[in-house]
Amino acid sequence: MKEKIKKISKPLSLVTALQLIALSLFAQSGEAGLQEATRQVKGYFDTGTDLMYAIGAVIGIVGAVKVFNKWNAGDPDTNKVAASWFGSCIFLVIVATVLKSFFGV
Repeated sequence: MKEKIKKISKPLSLVTALQLIALSLFAQSGEAGLQEATRQVKGYFDTGTDLMYAIGAVIGIVGAVKVFNKWNAGDPDTNKVAASWFGSCIFLVIVATVLKSFFGV
């Protein structure tokens, strides 16, 4: 058992050392890194917001079908399901709007 660990630990140590060396090659100053991260977040933010709206639309359609089926079946907790479905859709829209204003996009 110890022999297997020794056989595995040498290549693993080598891989770890190589990864640390590679990471240090990509290091940059803190300010430059933060500015680059901010630029990338702002660049992808509109796409992410559109994706969030698309996911909300799909969830909304699935929720509407669920509520419709419960309503037609005469289920007594239809109002609770409809309220939670509507609340989740509103939450998605509000989160996207708040994040846009938070990041200043």
